[in-house]
Amino acid sequence: MLGLFTAEEMRRLDRRAVTELGVPGAMLMENAGRGAAEAIRALIEEVKAPRQGARVVVVCGKGGNGGDGFVVARWLKKWGARPEVLLAFPEDEIEGDAGEKLRELKRSGVRPWLVESEPAAAEALGRADVIVDALLGTGSRGAPEGRVARLIELINASDRPVVALDIPSGVSADGGPPPGPAVGATLTLTFAGWKRGLVAGPGAELAGEVEVVPIGIAAEEVLRGVTTFVLEAEDVAGHFPPRPRDAHKGSYGHLLIVAGSLGKTGAAALAARAAMRSGAGLVTVATPASQQPVVAGLVLEAMTEALPETPAHTLALKAREVVAELALRRDAVALGPGIGLDEETQTVARGLVQEVPKPMAVDADALSALVGHLDILRDAPAARCLTPHPGEMARMLGAAAGDVQRDRVGAVRDFATRYRVHVVLKGAWSALGDPDGRVFVNPTGNPGMASGGTGDVLTGMLGAFLARGLTPAAALQSAVFLHGLAGDIATEGAGEESLIASDVIAALPEAFTRLGGGGD
Repeated sequence: MLGLFTAEEMRRLDRRAVTELGVPGAMLMENAGRGAAEAIRALIEEVKAPRQGARVVVVCGKGGNGGDGFVVARWLKKWGARPEVLLAFPEDEIEGDAGEKLRELKRSGVRPWLVESEPAAAEALGRADVIVDALLGTGSRGAPEGRVARLIELINASDRPVVALDIPSGVSADGGPPPGPAVGATLTLTFAGWKRGLVAGPGAELAGEVEVVPIGIAAEEVLRGVTTFVLEAEDVAGHFPPRPRDAHKGSYGHLLIVAGSLGKTGAAALAARAAMRSGAGLVTVATPASQQPVVAGLVLEAMTEALPETPAHTLALKAREVVAELALRRDAVALGPGIGLDEETQTVARGLVQEVPKPMAVDADALSALVGHLDILRDAPAARCLTPHPGEMARMLGAAAGDVQRDRVGAVRDFATRYRVHVVLKGAWSALGDPDGRVFVNPTGNPGMASGGTGDVLTGMLGAFLARGLTPAAALQSAVFLHGLAGDIATEGAGEESLIASDVIAALPEAFTRLGGGGD
Protein backbone atom coordinates (compact mmCIF):
# COMPACT_ATOMS: atom_id res chain seq x y z
CA MET A 1 0.00 0.00 0.00
CA LEU A 2 1.03 3.59 -0.50
CA GLY A 3 1.09 6.39 2.03
CA LEU A 4 -1.47 9.20 1.81
CA PHE A 5 0.05 12.41 3.16
CA THR A 6 -1.08 15.80 4.32
CA ALA A 7 1.19 18.70 3.38
CA GLU A 8 2.67 18.78 6.88
CA GLU A 9 3.33 15.03 6.87
CA MET A 10 5.16 15.41 3.56
CA ARG A 11 7.27 18.26 4.93
CA ARG A 12 8.21 16.10 7.91
CA LEU A 13 9.22 13.26 5.61
CA ASP A 14 11.44 15.58 3.58
CA ARG A 15 13.06 16.94 6.74
CA ARG A 16 13.63 13.46 8.13
CA ALA A 17 15.21 12.35 4.86
CA VAL A 18 17.73 15.20 5.06
CA THR A 19 18.43 15.31 8.79
CA GLU A 20 18.14 11.64 9.80
CA LEU A 21 18.64 9.60 6.64
CA GLY A 22 21.37 11.77 5.17
CA VAL A 23 19.75 12.28 1.77
CA PRO A 24 20.55 15.83 0.55
CA GLY A 25 17.61 17.92 -0.60
CA ALA A 26 19.22 18.37 -4.00
CA MET A 27 19.35 14.59 -4.42
CA LEU A 28 15.67 14.23 -3.49
CA MET A 29 14.89 16.86 -6.13
CA GLU A 30 17.05 15.08 -8.71
CA ASN A 31 15.40 11.72 -8.01
CA ALA A 32 11.93 13.23 -8.22
CA GLY A 33 12.65 15.08 -11.45
CA ARG A 34 14.30 12.17 -13.19
CA GLY A 35 11.50 9.78 -12.19
CA ALA A 36 8.93 12.26 -13.47
CA ALA A 37 10.86 12.70 -16.71
CA GLU A 38 10.77 8.95 -17.30
CA ALA A 39 6.99 8.92 -16.87
CA ILE A 40 6.64 11.92 -19.20
CA ARG A 41 8.77 10.19 -21.81
CA ALA A 42 6.26 7.31 -21.74
CA LEU A 43 3.37 9.77 -22.04
CA ILE A 44 5.00 11.37 -25.09
CA GLU A 45 4.70 8.04 -26.87
CA GLU A 46 1.06 7.69 -25.79
CA VAL A 47 0.08 11.06 -27.27
CA LYS A 48 1.88 10.03 -30.47
CA ALA A 49 4.38 12.86 -30.34
CA PRO A 50 7.73 12.22 -32.05
CA ARG A 51 10.07 10.31 -29.76
CA GLN A 52 12.88 12.57 -30.88
CA GLY A 53 12.14 16.28 -30.86
CA ALA A 54 8.86 16.24 -28.94
CA ARG A 55 7.94 19.71 -27.74
CA VAL A 56 7.59 19.77 -23.94
CA VAL A 57 6.85 23.11 -22.30
CA VAL A 58 7.75 23.15 -18.60
CA VAL A 59 6.20 26.00 -16.61
CA CYS A 60 8.20 26.60 -13.43
CA GLY A 61 7.78 28.50 -10.20
CA LYS A 62 10.60 29.50 -7.87
CA GLY A 63 10.32 26.85 -5.14
CA GLY A 64 10.95 23.14 -4.91
CA ASN A 65 8.27 22.35 -7.48
CA GLY A 66 10.03 24.61 -9.98
CA GLY A 67 13.30 22.87 -9.17
CA ASP A 68 11.67 19.52 -9.99
CA GLY A 69 10.62 21.04 -13.30
CA PHE A 70 14.18 22.12 -14.12
CA VAL A 71 15.38 18.55 -13.55
CA VAL A 72 12.58 17.20 -15.77
CA ALA A 73 13.54 19.54 -18.60
CA ARG A 74 17.22 18.64 -18.37
CA TRP A 75 16.59 14.90 -18.54
CA LEU A 76 14.05 15.22 -21.36
CA LYS A 77 16.58 17.19 -23.39
CA LYS A 78 19.18 14.51 -22.74
CA TRP A 79 16.74 11.91 -24.10
CA GLY A 80 16.04 13.84 -27.29
CA ALA A 81 13.00 15.99 -26.54
CA ARG A 82 12.88 19.74 -27.14
CA PRO A 83 12.02 21.26 -23.77
CA GLU A 84 11.05 24.90 -23.43
CA VAL A 85 11.08 26.30 -19.90
CA LEU A 86 8.83 29.21 -18.94
CA LEU A 87 9.60 31.03 -15.68
CA ALA A 88 6.95 32.63 -13.47
CA PHE A 89 9.64 34.54 -11.54
CA PRO A 90 12.94 36.22 -12.43
CA GLU A 91 15.99 33.98 -12.15
CA ASP A 92 17.47 36.01 -9.27
CA GLU A 93 14.47 35.03 -7.12
CA ILE A 94 15.10 31.30 -7.59
CA GLU A 95 17.38 30.19 -4.79
CA GLY A 96 18.53 27.10 -2.85
CA ASP A 97 18.29 23.66 -4.44
CA ALA A 98 15.95 25.00 -7.11
CA GLY A 99 18.51 27.66 -8.03
CA GLU A 100 21.22 25.03 -8.37
CA LYS A 101 18.98 22.91 -10.63
CA LEU A 102 18.28 25.99 -12.75
CA ARG A 103 22.02 26.53 -13.24
CA GLU A 104 22.46 22.85 -14.20
CA LEU A 105 19.64 23.20 -16.70
CA LYS A 106 21.27 26.22 -18.33
CA ARG A 107 24.60 24.38 -18.52
CA SER A 108 22.79 21.65 -20.46
CA GLY A 109 21.92 24.17 -23.16
CA VAL A 110 18.32 25.00 -22.24
CA ARG A 111 17.62 28.72 -21.88
CA PRO A 112 14.54 29.41 -19.73
CA TRP A 113 12.67 32.64 -20.31
CA LEU A 114 10.62 34.80 -18.00
CA VAL A 115 7.00 35.17 -19.02
CA GLU A 116 6.41 38.87 -19.58
CA SER A 117 4.04 38.58 -22.53
CA GLU A 118 0.86 36.51 -22.18
CA PRO A 119 0.46 36.08 -25.96
CA ALA A 120 4.01 34.69 -26.18
CA ALA A 121 3.33 32.26 -23.33
CA ALA A 122 0.01 31.20 -24.88
CA GLU A 123 1.73 30.60 -28.21
CA ALA A 124 4.43 28.44 -26.59
CA LEU A 125 1.86 26.42 -24.67
CA GLY A 126 -0.31 25.98 -27.75
CA ARG A 127 2.46 24.35 -29.77
CA ALA A 128 3.48 21.91 -27.02
CA ASP A 129 3.03 18.19 -27.37
CA VAL A 130 2.98 18.01 -23.55
CA ILE A 131 2.87 20.72 -20.88
CA VAL A 132 4.50 20.17 -17.48
CA ASP A 133 3.04 22.10 -14.55
CA ALA A 134 5.85 22.84 -12.06
CA LEU A 135 4.49 26.08 -10.65
CA LEU A 136 3.32 25.29 -7.12
CA GLY A 137 3.86 22.24 -4.92
CA THR A 138 2.33 20.88 -1.74
CA GLY A 139 3.79 23.69 0.32
CA SER A 140 1.87 26.50 -1.35
CA ARG A 141 -0.85 28.28 0.61
CA GLY A 142 -3.66 30.58 -0.42
CA ALA A 143 -4.88 31.47 -3.88
CA PRO A 144 -2.35 31.77 -6.73
CA GLU A 145 -1.77 35.38 -7.67
CA GLY A 146 -0.29 37.52 -10.41
CA ARG A 147 1.75 35.81 -13.10
CA VAL A 148 1.29 32.38 -11.50
CA ALA A 149 -2.50 32.66 -11.59
CA ARG A 150 -2.45 33.81 -15.21
CA LEU A 151 -0.14 30.97 -16.24
CA ILE A 152 -2.54 28.47 -14.66
CA GLU A 153 -5.35 29.95 -16.73
CA LEU A 154 -3.23 29.81 -19.89
CA ILE A 155 -2.31 26.17 -19.24
CA ASN A 156 -5.97 25.28 -18.86
CA ALA A 157 -6.86 27.16 -22.04
CA SER A 158 -4.15 25.43 -24.11
CA ASP A 159 -6.12 22.22 -24.73
CA ARG A 160 -2.86 20.25 -24.51
CA PRO A 161 -2.02 17.19 -22.34
CA VAL A 162 -0.84 18.47 -18.96
CA VAL A 163 1.41 16.67 -16.48
CA ALA A 164 1.37 18.13 -12.96
CA LEU A 165 4.36 17.55 -10.70
CA ASP A 166 3.39 16.39 -7.19
CA ILE A 167 -0.03 18.10 -7.23
CA PRO A 168 -1.81 20.34 -9.77
CA SER A 169 -0.92 23.95 -9.06
CA GLY A 170 -3.67 25.70 -7.16
CA VAL A 171 -5.04 22.48 -5.62
CA SER A 172 -4.89 22.27 -1.83
CA ALA A 173 -2.61 19.42 -0.76
CA ASP A 174 -4.94 18.74 2.17
CA GLY A 175 -8.19 18.76 0.19
CA GLY A 176 -11.01 21.25 0.04
CA PRO A 177 -12.01 23.62 -2.76
CA PRO A 178 -9.14 25.39 -4.54
CA PRO A 179 -8.95 28.98 -3.24
CA GLY A 180 -8.28 30.31 -6.76
CA PRO A 181 -7.47 29.03 -10.27
CA ALA A 182 -6.14 25.47 -10.40
CA VAL A 183 -4.54 23.39 -13.12
CA GLY A 184 -6.62 20.61 -14.63
CA ALA A 185 -4.10 17.84 -15.30
CA THR A 186 -4.15 14.83 -17.58
CA LEU A 187 -1.63 13.09 -15.34
CA THR A 188 -0.26 13.93 -11.91
CA LEU A 189 3.14 12.54 -10.93
CA THR A 190 3.12 12.74 -7.15
CA PHE A 191 6.34 12.24 -5.21
CA ALA A 192 6.93 9.54 -2.54
CA GLY A 193 3.24 9.03 -1.80
CA TRP A 194 -0.27 10.29 -2.47
CA LYS A 195 -1.41 13.66 -1.17
CA ARG A 196 -4.75 14.09 0.57
CA GLY A 197 -5.84 16.68 -1.98
CA LEU A 198 -5.57 14.10 -4.78
CA VAL A 199 -8.39 11.99 -3.32
CA ALA A 200 -10.57 14.58 -1.59
CA GLY A 201 -12.71 17.32 -3.05
CA PRO A 202 -12.21 18.88 -6.49
CA GLY A 203 -8.53 17.91 -6.52
CA ALA A 204 -9.48 14.31 -7.21
CA GLU A 205 -11.02 15.40 -10.51
CA LEU A 206 -8.36 17.97 -11.39
CA ALA A 207 -5.50 15.50 -10.89
CA GLY A 208 -6.46 13.19 -13.77
CA GLU A 209 -4.56 9.91 -13.62
CA VAL A 210 -2.13 9.69 -10.70
CA GLU A 211 1.21 7.89 -10.51
CA VAL A 212 3.55 7.81 -7.53
CA VAL A 213 7.20 8.59 -8.29
CA PRO A 214 9.82 7.36 -5.76
CA ILE A 215 12.33 9.96 -4.59
CA GLY A 216 15.04 7.73 -3.16
CA ILE A 217 13.63 7.13 0.32
CA ALA A 218 13.19 3.48 1.32
CA ALA A 219 9.57 2.35 1.33
CA GLU A 220 9.63 1.44 5.03
CA GLU A 221 10.87 4.93 5.84
CA VAL A 222 8.19 6.54 3.69
CA LEU A 223 5.52 4.64 5.60
CA ARG A 224 7.01 5.10 9.07
CA GLY A 225 4.39 6.74 11.27
CA VAL A 226 1.84 6.96 8.46
CA THR A 227 -1.76 6.14 9.40
CA THR A 228 -3.54 6.84 6.10
CA PHE A 229 -2.97 4.76 2.97
CA VAL A 230 -4.13 4.19 -0.61
CA LEU A 231 -4.96 0.56 -1.36
CA GLU A 232 -3.24 -1.31 -4.18
CA ALA A 233 -4.16 -4.57 -5.87
CA GLU A 234 -1.23 -6.27 -4.15
CA ASP A 235 -2.75 -5.50 -0.74
CA VAL A 236 -5.82 -7.53 -1.64
CA ALA A 237 -4.49 -10.28 -3.92
CA GLY A 238 -2.70 -12.10 -1.10
CA HIS A 239 -6.00 -12.87 0.61
CA PHE A 240 -7.03 -15.14 -2.29
CA PRO A 241 -4.41 -17.85 -2.83
CA PRO A 242 -5.10 -20.67 -5.31
CA ARG A 243 -7.63 -23.13 -3.98
CA PRO A 244 -6.25 -26.50 -2.88
CA ARG A 245 -7.32 -29.55 -4.86
CA ASP A 246 -9.16 -31.03 -1.88
CA ALA A 247 -11.25 -27.90 -1.19
CA HIS A 248 -14.98 -28.34 -0.62
CA LYS A 249 -17.88 -25.98 0.06
CA GLY A 250 -17.29 -26.21 3.78
CA SER A 251 -13.79 -24.82 3.26
CA TYR A 252 -15.12 -21.41 2.28
CA GLY A 253 -17.63 -20.62 4.95
CA HIS A 254 -21.37 -20.35 5.35
CA LEU A 255 -22.88 -16.86 5.21
CA LEU A 256 -26.27 -15.92 6.64
CA ILE A 257 -27.87 -12.92 4.90
CA VAL A 258 -30.76 -11.27 6.72
CA ALA A 259 -32.44 -9.16 4.06
CA GLY A 260 -35.57 -8.32 2.12
CA SER A 261 -39.17 -7.31 2.72
CA LEU A 262 -42.23 -6.72 0.58
CA GLY A 263 -41.06 -4.91 -2.55
CA LYS A 264 -37.38 -5.25 -1.61
CA THR A 265 -36.61 -8.87 -2.36
CA GLY A 266 -34.20 -7.68 -5.03
CA ALA A 267 -31.86 -6.38 -2.34
CA ALA A 268 -31.71 -9.82 -0.74
CA ALA A 269 -31.16 -11.52 -4.09
CA LEU A 270 -28.38 -9.15 -5.15
CA ALA A 271 -26.55 -9.62 -1.85
CA ALA A 272 -26.85 -13.40 -2.15
CA ARG A 273 -25.69 -13.51 -5.77
CA ALA A 274 -22.73 -11.28 -4.94
CA ALA A 275 -21.80 -13.50 -1.99
CA MET A 276 -21.85 -16.61 -4.18
CA ARG A 277 -19.74 -14.87 -6.83
CA SER A 278 -17.32 -13.88 -4.07
CA GLY A 279 -16.51 -17.45 -3.28
CA ALA A 280 -18.63 -18.22 -0.22
CA GLY A 281 -19.08 -21.97 0.10
CA LEU A 282 -22.70 -21.71 1.26
CA VAL A 283 -25.19 -18.86 1.48
CA THR A 284 -28.51 -18.82 3.33
CA VAL A 285 -30.93 -15.91 2.97
CA ALA A 286 -33.28 -15.35 5.90
CA THR A 287 -36.22 -13.21 4.82
CA PRO A 288 -39.87 -12.60 5.82
CA ALA A 289 -41.96 -15.72 5.30
CA SER A 290 -44.17 -14.30 2.56
CA GLN A 291 -41.11 -13.21 0.59
CA GLN A 292 -39.13 -16.44 0.94
CA PRO A 293 -40.54 -18.06 -2.25
CA VAL A 294 -39.68 -14.91 -4.22
CA VAL A 295 -36.08 -14.84 -3.00
CA ALA A 296 -35.70 -18.58 -3.57
CA GLY A 297 -36.77 -18.11 -7.17
CA LEU A 298 -34.32 -15.30 -7.73
CA VAL A 299 -31.20 -17.04 -6.40
CA LEU A 300 -31.04 -20.72 -7.25
CA GLU A 301 -27.66 -21.36 -5.61
CA ALA A 302 -28.62 -19.98 -2.17
CA MET A 303 -30.69 -21.59 0.55
CA THR A 304 -33.51 -19.65 2.17
CA GLU A 305 -35.15 -19.46 5.60
CA ALA A 306 -38.61 -18.03 6.30
CA LEU A 307 -38.78 -15.58 9.21
CA PRO A 308 -41.72 -14.37 11.32
CA GLU A 309 -43.11 -11.21 9.79
CA THR A 310 -45.19 -8.15 10.58
CA PRO A 311 -48.46 -7.32 8.77
CA ALA A 312 -46.29 -5.10 6.53
CA HIS A 313 -44.21 -8.18 5.57
CA THR A 314 -41.07 -7.05 7.37
CA LEU A 315 -39.20 -8.79 10.20
CA ALA A 316 -41.31 -9.26 13.32
CA LEU A 317 -39.91 -9.25 16.85
CA LYS A 318 -39.99 -13.06 16.93
CA ALA A 319 -37.53 -13.10 14.03
CA ARG A 320 -34.77 -12.03 16.41
CA GLU A 321 -34.63 -15.39 18.17
CA VAL A 322 -34.86 -17.32 14.90
CA VAL A 323 -32.02 -15.39 13.30
CA ALA A 324 -29.87 -15.68 16.43
CA GLU A 325 -30.29 -19.46 16.31
CA LEU A 326 -29.54 -19.60 12.58
CA ALA A 327 -26.41 -17.48 13.07
CA LEU A 328 -24.93 -19.92 15.55
CA ARG A 329 -24.54 -22.46 12.73
CA ARG A 330 -23.06 -19.99 10.24
CA ASP A 331 -19.66 -18.33 10.00
CA ALA A 332 -20.77 -14.75 9.42
CA VAL A 333 -23.86 -12.59 9.01
CA ALA A 334 -24.79 -9.82 6.57
CA LEU A 335 -27.64 -7.69 7.89
CA GLY A 336 -29.70 -4.92 6.42
CA PRO A 337 -30.40 -4.86 2.67
CA GLY A 338 -34.08 -4.14 2.12
CA ILE A 339 -35.30 -5.08 5.62
CA GLY A 340 -37.30 -1.85 5.92
CA LEU A 341 -37.77 0.80 8.58
CA ASP A 342 -40.72 -0.72 10.46
CA GLU A 343 -40.33 -0.17 14.22
CA GLU A 344 -40.35 -3.89 15.03
CA THR A 345 -37.81 -4.58 12.32
CA GLN A 346 -35.50 -1.85 13.57
CA THR A 347 -35.67 -3.33 17.07
CA VAL A 348 -34.75 -6.73 15.64
CA ALA A 349 -31.79 -5.27 13.76
CA ARG A 350 -30.44 -3.52 16.85
CA GLY A 351 -30.73 -6.69 18.89
CA LEU A 352 -28.88 -8.73 16.29
CA VAL A 353 -26.06 -6.17 16.06
CA GLN A 354 -25.79 -6.20 19.84
CA GLU A 355 -25.98 -9.94 20.45
CA VAL A 356 -24.91 -12.19 17.55
CA PRO A 357 -21.45 -13.65 18.34
CA LYS A 358 -20.35 -13.84 14.69
CA PRO A 359 -18.63 -11.31 12.41
CA MET A 360 -21.29 -9.12 10.82
CA ALA A 361 -21.63 -6.80 7.85
CA VAL A 362 -24.15 -4.07 8.71
CA ASP A 363 -25.70 -2.04 5.90
CA ALA A 364 -28.69 -0.11 4.64
CA ASP A 365 -31.77 -0.25 6.87
CA ALA A 366 -29.79 -1.87 9.69
CA LEU A 367 -27.66 1.29 9.83
CA SER A 368 -30.80 3.34 10.36
CA ALA A 369 -31.58 1.11 13.34
CA LEU A 370 -28.35 2.29 14.98
CA VAL A 371 -29.28 5.98 14.98
CA GLY A 372 -29.28 7.02 18.62
CA HIS A 373 -27.90 3.62 19.68
CA LEU A 374 -24.29 3.66 18.50
CA ASP A 375 -22.98 2.72 21.93
CA ILE A 376 -24.12 -0.87 21.41
CA LEU A 377 -21.35 -1.24 18.85
CA ARG A 378 -18.62 -0.94 21.48
CA ASP A 379 -19.73 -4.07 23.33
CA ALA A 380 -20.69 -6.24 20.35
CA PRO A 381 -19.42 -9.82 20.87
CA ALA A 382 -17.72 -10.03 17.45
CA ALA A 383 -16.47 -7.75 14.70
CA ARG A 384 -18.90 -5.31 13.12
CA CYS A 385 -18.23 -3.93 9.63
CA LEU A 386 -20.45 -0.97 8.67
CA THR A 387 -20.94 0.26 5.10
CA PRO A 388 -22.71 3.66 5.18
CA HIS A 389 -22.96 6.20 2.40
CA PRO A 390 -22.49 9.84 3.50
CA GLY A 391 -26.17 10.36 4.26
CA GLU A 392 -26.32 7.27 6.47
CA MET A 393 -23.12 8.24 8.26
CA ALA A 394 -24.50 11.73 8.86
CA ARG A 395 -27.76 10.36 10.29
CA MET A 396 -25.90 8.04 12.65
CA LEU A 397 -23.75 10.94 13.87
CA GLY A 398 -26.56 13.48 14.00
CA ALA A 399 -24.63 15.67 11.59
CA ALA A 400 -25.06 17.06 8.09
CA ALA A 401 -23.83 15.08 5.10
CA GLY A 402 -21.77 18.10 4.05
CA ASP A 403 -19.87 17.96 7.36
CA VAL A 404 -19.04 14.30 6.77
CA GLN A 405 -17.95 14.96 3.20
CA ARG A 406 -15.71 17.89 4.16
CA ASP A 407 -13.28 15.55 5.91
CA ARG A 408 -14.08 11.99 4.90
CA VAL A 409 -10.83 10.58 6.24
CA GLY A 410 -11.23 12.31 9.58
CA ALA A 411 -14.88 11.29 9.90
CA VAL A 412 -14.08 7.63 9.26
CA ARG A 413 -11.10 7.61 11.60
CA ASP A 414 -13.10 9.16 14.41
CA PHE A 415 -16.08 6.82 13.94
CA ALA A 416 -14.01 3.64 13.76
CA THR A 417 -11.92 4.42 16.82
CA ARG A 418 -14.78 5.81 18.91
CA TYR A 419 -17.09 2.84 18.37
CA ARG A 420 -14.43 0.15 17.83
CA VAL A 421 -15.75 -0.98 14.46
CA HIS A 422 -14.58 -1.34 10.89
CA VAL A 423 -16.35 1.13 8.64
CA VAL A 424 -16.30 2.20 5.00
CA LEU A 425 -17.68 5.57 4.00
CA LYS A 426 -18.85 4.81 0.48
CA GLY A 427 -18.55 7.14 -2.49
CA ALA A 428 -15.77 8.39 -4.73
CA TRP A 429 -12.52 7.33 -3.07
CA SER A 430 -14.28 5.27 -0.41
CA ALA A 431 -12.54 5.65 2.97
CA LEU A 432 -12.14 2.59 5.20
CA GLY A 433 -11.44 2.95 8.91
CA ASP A 434 -10.00 0.43 11.37
CA PRO A 435 -10.50 0.58 15.14
CA ASP A 436 -6.74 1.10 15.54
CA GLY A 437 -6.99 4.47 13.78
CA ARG A 438 -5.66 3.51 10.36
CA VAL A 439 -7.60 4.68 7.30
CA PHE A 440 -7.38 3.19 3.81
CA VAL A 441 -8.62 4.97 0.69
CA ASN A 442 -9.84 2.91 -2.24
CA PRO A 443 -8.88 3.92 -5.79
CA THR A 444 -11.25 1.66 -7.74
CA GLY A 445 -14.82 2.38 -8.86
CA ASN A 446 -16.56 4.97 -11.01
CA PRO A 447 -19.66 7.23 -11.12
CA GLY A 448 -21.64 4.59 -13.04
CA MET A 449 -21.90 2.64 -9.78
CA ALA A 450 -24.14 5.34 -8.31
CA SER A 451 -27.28 3.30 -8.87
CA GLY A 452 -29.66 1.25 -6.76
CA GLY A 453 -28.45 -2.17 -5.67
CA THR A 454 -24.69 -1.68 -5.89
CA GLY A 455 -24.54 -1.26 -2.12
CA ASP A 456 -26.34 -4.59 -1.68
CA VAL A 457 -23.68 -6.17 -3.87
CA LEU A 458 -20.95 -4.81 -1.61
CA THR A 459 -22.74 -6.16 1.47
CA GLY A 460 -22.90 -9.64 -0.02
CA MET A 461 -19.24 -9.55 -0.95
CA LEU A 462 -18.19 -8.35 2.50
CA GLY A 463 -20.29 -11.01 4.17
CA ALA A 464 -18.76 -13.69 1.95
CA PHE A 465 -15.20 -12.68 2.83
CA LEU A 466 -16.04 -12.63 6.54
CA ALA A 467 -17.54 -16.11 6.22
CA ARG A 468 -14.44 -17.29 4.39
CA GLY A 469 -12.39 -16.40 7.44
CA LEU A 470 -10.69 -13.17 6.39
CA THR A 471 -10.00 -10.73 9.19
CA PRO A 472 -12.49 -7.86 9.33
CA ALA A 473 -9.91 -5.42 7.96
CA ALA A 474 -8.92 -7.75 5.13
CA ALA A 475 -12.54 -8.58 4.33
CA LEU A 476 -13.54 -4.91 4.13
CA GLN A 477 -10.51 -3.90 2.04
CA SER A 478 -11.00 -6.83 -0.32
CA ALA A 479 -14.73 -6.23 -0.73
CA VAL A 480 -14.40 -2.52 -1.43
CA PHE A 481 -11.43 -2.86 -3.80
CA LEU A 482 -12.93 -5.76 -5.79
CA HIS A 483 -16.38 -4.16 -5.84
CA GLY A 484 -14.91 -1.04 -7.44
CA LEU A 485 -12.72 -3.05 -9.79
CA ALA A 486 -15.73 -5.08 -10.95
CA GLY A 487 -17.57 -1.81 -11.54
CA ASP A 488 -14.67 -0.51 -13.63
CA ILE A 489 -14.64 -3.72 -15.66
CA ALA A 490 -18.41 -3.57 -16.14
CA THR A 491 -18.18 -0.05 -17.57
CA GLU A 492 -15.89 -1.34 -20.31
CA GLY A 493 -18.95 -3.01 -21.80
CA ALA A 494 -21.98 -1.23 -20.41
CA GLY A 495 -20.56 2.27 -20.00
CA GLU A 496 -21.21 4.44 -16.96
CA GLU A 497 -24.67 5.63 -18.00
CA SER A 498 -26.18 2.15 -18.35
CA LEU A 499 -24.42 0.34 -15.49
CA ILE A 500 -26.64 -1.60 -13.07
CA ALA A 501 -25.85 -3.67 -10.00
CA SER A 502 -26.18 -6.98 -11.83
CA ASP A 503 -23.43 -5.85 -14.21
CA VAL A 504 -21.09 -5.49 -11.24
CA ILE A 505 -21.84 -9.04 -10.10
CA ALA A 506 -21.32 -10.35 -13.63
CA ALA A 507 -17.89 -8.68 -13.72
CA LEU A 508 -16.67 -10.24 -10.44
CA PRO A 509 -15.04 -13.29 -12.09
CA GLU A 510 -12.93 -11.02 -14.28
CA ALA A 511 -12.13 -8.81 -11.29
CA PHE A 512 -10.71 -11.79 -9.41
CA THR A 513 -8.74 -12.79 -12.49
CA ARG A 514 -7.22 -9.32 -12.92
CA LEU A 515 -6.43 -9.20 -9.23
CA GLY A 516 -4.34 -12.31 -9.69
CA GLY A 517 -6.24 -14.33 -7.14
CA GLY A 518 -6.97 -17.34 -9.29
CA GLY A 519 -10.44 -16.20 -10.31
CA ASP A 520 -12.07 -17.32 -7.07
